Amino acid sequence: MRVAIGIDVGGTYTKLAAVAADGEVRWRARIETDGESAERLLAAVRSATDATERAIGQTASIGVACPGLVLRDAVAVHWMKGRLEVLEGLEWQAALGRPAPVPVINDAHAALLGETWLGAARGCRDVVMLTLGTGVGGAIVSDGRILTGATGRAGHLGHIALQVPAPRDIVNTPGSLEDAIGNHTIHRRSNGRFASTEALLAARAQGDEHAGDVWRTSVRYLAAGLASIINAVDPARIVLGGGIAARAGRALFDPLDEFMNEYEWRPSGAGVEIVAAALGDEAGAIGAAWHAMERTA
Repeated sequence: MRVAIGIDVGGTYTKLAAVAADGEVRWRARIETDGESAERLLAAVRSATDATERAIGQTASIGVACPGLVLRDAVAVHWMKGRLEVLEGLEWQAALGRPAPVPVINDAHAALLGETWLGAARGCRDVVMLTLGTGVGGAIVSDGRILTGATGRAGHLGHIALQVPAPRDIVNTPGSLEDAIGNHTIHRRSNGRFASTEALLAARAQGDEHAGDVWRTSVRYLAAGLASIINAVDPARIVLGGGIAARAGRALFDPLDEFMNEYEWRPSGAGVEIVAAALGDEAGAIGAAWHAMERTA
């Protein structure tokens, strides 16, 4: 049976998953990401890929997921400022010395493809995913196809504006959803009291009123953003992933339900289903494997 290896290059770790066409994950691996040297990172990826092919006993198709913008030719990331810039413009097929194409996809797009194939979005032809972590990633599947747009920007839902005037985020958006709930602004949003969302949630669980207020404000902004996304895209389901969603659990979904009841336009009477991601940090690698199968069929 055909097998593809998905490689998800993250800022801290690079994850590999060898996935068969029937969805069985045959092999998993994780290596540290050297974001300072493309040569060292590529050497580690080649070694991990070779070890994976030995483990599964066959040559596999390969797909890569990375942060940044990917053109429709899927050859390389053409814009990746601020994170892993050493990989910008890198053509992975040549860099890995592979005889077959190595298609590249944005990491959030890959995560949604993974969830659509094997996870919480299975069976959905119209679905949105947001990953809540250091920032806020996003992706959209519409009528069964991932939306990429003209330059690869489609789905960057963390960069929608919720407040004007307000400080601008990394891509120049004022008052963005990413800055409203992403972990990178928690110190500012909590007036210097907390260094991480995890610490904020722990204090909230102990009855800290200030922490509770900061968290409810963050979730309120998330609900406002989701209501706007629903009006623009009309998904059947929204999947929330990333470290914040995974750790918060009901502390996220209960107040989010409350605010969605207040903000969401529901012409049919029912709200859009909002669910937790199912594949954890493997989603990107699984989605990259699926993408490789589709692009190299």
